[in-house]
Amino acid sequence: MDVLFLSVSTGGGHLKAAEAIKNVVEEKYPGSRTLIVDTLDYINPAVNKLIVGGYLGLLKSTPRVYGKLYDLAESKEGLHELYTAANTLLAIKLGRLIDDFMPSIIICTHIFPLRMLSCLKRRGKAKMPVVAVITDYVSHSLWVHNNINAYIVPNDQVKNEMIMRGIPAELIYPCGIPIDKRFARKKNRDSLLRELGLEDRFTVLIMGGSLGLGKLYSVFDALLNSSRDIQIIAITGYNEKLKKQLESISSMSDKKIRIFSYTDKISDLMDISDLIITKPGGMTSAEALAKGLPMLITSVIPGQEERNARFLVNNGAAVKISDHSSINSVLDNIIANPSCIESMRKRAYKLAKPNSAEDIAALLEELSQKYMAEAN
Repeated sequence: MDVLFLSVSTGGGHLKAAEAIKNVVEEKYPGSRTLIVDTLDYINPAVNKLIVGGYLGLLKSTPRVYGKLYDLAESKEGLHELYTAANTLLAIKLGRLIDDFMPSIIICTHIFPLRMLSCLKRRGKAKMPVVAVITDYVSHSLWVHNNINAYIVPNDQVKNEMIMRGIPAELIYPCGIPIDKRFARKKNRDSLLRELGLEDRFTVLIMGGSLGLGKLYSVFDALLNSSRDIQIIAITGYNEKLKKQLESISSMSDKKIRIFSYTDKISDLMDISDLIITKPGGMTSAEALAKGLPMLITSVIPGQEERNARFLVNNGAAVKISDHSSINSVLDNIIANPSCIESMRKRAYKLAKPNSAEDIAALLEELSQKYMAEAN
């Protein structure tokens, strides 16, 4: 099959979802052609910088404003019309890409390219199947279009939400958020500890997404003052300034500490960790669930992260911390009650879909073959 993946680089999760599926397609279906395109950057780098830069700026400086816009887009038809008008213009160049690559199926892991594809399908410019992949544990009205061939959703709860929004049940597949196959298996902890130069003690992993957001400095600083004999692993993503700040304040601590920038060892680091403190991004949450890793959720951005957090907490896989000053007391309670950690771990495994990328790839092959047969 020939698979075109369309995403947008608003954080790393949407592109990682596309990469997870792409890797399985190339492994399981030899001879397939695959291409991942950062859609806005391909269409117009200046527009990409404006939209993505504005989005990231909102998240960093005024997350509450982002949350208001997220909710407004859910309920205001006028905003949908504005999105449609903008995407109709942006879709013109995307149509040329489709003509050149000639995919047998198109996957959208972000709302923006999905809306463009909906415009193209209405105009008869994209006859192949188009599949939407939702990468958060919540639906949104901007995902809803009546000419999309399939929706990949995280679970039955989101499937039911999409049905309530008018999408036919037979078009919705609760395969899960696509994650790399490395998260489907656990490595030997002792071997990993030796390899990474770490010790066999209670290990806390801190993450703030690919951009190192989420007041990670405050969380790290609080853990340095923990009375517990803990080992700390921090991942700062592409935020090099934050990495240097953490290295500076950790130099006077007697705790065992490792600080990583953007790394491809997240699966290994989750394997040796007992707990993760993180923002509830969809991708990070899906990876942690697959590892059975209990979560402490902090610095929740209003919007989809707020709803992700609600899902994780309500299902017993996470505890939400509203005040960073309470991190150590919550951590003390968890460490003092091993049954609490075990319960959270079991609930995480129950929610996990570690083979999501494989299941999605199989569905794509089925839809692609059906399209090719009908086209011939």
